[in-house]
Amino acid sequence: MEMENIECVTSSEYTEDEEIQMSVTSRHPHPHQYTVKQRNLVSSGIAPTNVHELLECPVCTNFMYPPIHQGFLCVIVWLFYELLECPVCTNFMYPPIHQCPNGHTLCSTCKTRVHNRCPTCRKELGDIRCLALEKVAESLDLHCKYYTLGCPEIFPYYNKLKHEALCNFRPYNCPYAGSECSITGDIPCLVTHLKDDHKVDMHSGCTFNHRYVKSNPREVENATWMLTVFHCFGQYFCLHFEAFMLGMAPVYMAFLRFMGDEADARNYTYSLEVGANGRKLIFEGTPRSIRDSHRKVRDSHDGLIIQRNMALFFSGGDRKELKLRVTGRIWKEQQNPDAGVCIPNLCT
Repeated sequence: MEMENIECVTSSEYTEDEEIQMSVTSRHPHPHQYTVKQRNLVSSGIAPTNVHELLECPVCTNFMYPPIHQGFLCVIVWLFYELLECPVCTNFMYPPIHQCPNGHTLCSTCKTRVHNRCPTCRKELGDIRCLALEKVAESLDLHCKYYTLGCPEIFPYYNKLKHEALCNFRPYNCPYAGSECSITGDIPCLVTHLKDDHKVDMHSGCTFNHRYVKSNPREVENATWMLTVFHCFGQYFCLHFEAFMLGMAPVYMAFLRFMGDEADARNYTYSLEVGANGRKLIFEGTPRSIRDSHRKVRDSHDGLIIQRNMALFFSGGDRKELKLRVTGRIWKEQQNPDAGVCIPNLCT
């Protein structure tokens, strides 16, 4: 929804409630024809705030009943979208939708933010539900919120949130495991963010050979090594290595995540190997999408897991220092159209 530019005023006299009031009155309606009352509201910069104003005929000012001609119907539907926008957070409202005695609405999340006071008229909100608006919403269709990122889908109002939670066009979360990073974006944006902000090691190629050293291997809880990003086959992959407690047993774990969706991740396979002194452990599997959080992948044990005693055995020496060398490679599975089987495509 569009918002008018609000001139900044440097004054400490405004309270938070007054700022909310300013943001409500600055919202403007779509430039369609309204009734005289509606045009007066438009000129004042305030959108119609109740259903009755929307259903007035702009010619005779009486209430409209079916059949309502399409030009007016389009205006009404568009303005219902306006009414379904919370005046405080500007998100679409979902049940329960609250209203004040004068009919002004807001979402249940913002009801506590405004201290149970209507941000439009300052009346006490109470516990009044706007059941009519909730019912009207059932008949509306909306674009996915990620339509500007390429999603073409349109959904019934109450199905929209369910789709958006799984939409393939939704932004990705930052895959960095060492902090609770809140950055989201597409893959090129996240690659730049990892390189510039997290100082992540970036490598080209589909093979890797990494050495992990820790002076005190008994410090296992939440020990995380630096994330490494690999670029191959035109895609990006994140290699994680860390230590944590698996029940009562300290373990080390290495796993790979694909920077993209799960369907595309299935086109790739990777292997990890660690060993020394005539022994080795090997893991092979499909990389998990970064749609799955780092913790979710770790807690599912989907990777190369090394018990601490075995890790110290691989380290050699007096076993007082961890020295692990993890090698691996990534390859792309290609479908053989003649045989109907997948054959590995190894990068050079």
